[in-house]
Amino acid sequence: MTSERLKAFSDGVLAIIITIMVLELKAPHGGNFVDLWPLWPTFLAYVLSFVYIGIYWNNHHHLFLLVEKVNGATLWANIHLLFWLSLLPFVTAWASDTEFARDPVALYGIVLLGAAVAYSILVMTLLRAQDGRTLLHAAIGRDVKGWTSNVLYVLGIAGACLHPWIGCLFYVAVAAIWLIPDRRIESRLNEAR
Repeated sequence: MTSERLKAFSDGVLAIIITIMVLELKAPHGGNFVDLWPLWPTFLAYVLSFVYIGIYWNNHHHLFLLVEKVNGATLWANIHLLFWLSLLPFVTAWASDTEFARDPVALYGIVLLGAAVAYSILVMTLLRAQDGRTLLHAAIGRDVKGWTSNVLYVLGIAGACLHPWIGCLFYVAVAAIWLIPDRRIESRLNEAR
């Protein structure tokens, strides 16, 4: 089975997630720039979550450039990833509404960790679905960036329990790591050409 429908469905879900998040941005009642100030938690949480959705979309897109076929396990693994990402609007709103209180920030990290683990599971099911050793196998390698991210998420969740901004710093650090596009897949594609 090909991956076209899976990719189209995933793109649609991610677009809906971004739409739900942007609907949380409410215009201020006043007509001055100073009236925007009370909205800083909402805007900050939105930007971080938007970046995360963009990172997942980008990596999902690149990952499927090397996929030759998918199976039922892959479909369920992809749904599992989309489940965790669909929780981002909820935890984003809770964190911003509470001005980044401890529990919402910790839950935000748990959702990010869940999405990261789900993405790893998706990658593993894709690797198993391919016939023999493929470019995908060569590109994924040991996935140091992925494992480092998971450790930083756990540290962020623990840090959020000490102080919410410690957790936020870890979550921003992971996003910063992934803002630099993952060159493993692009380099394998270039080699194949």
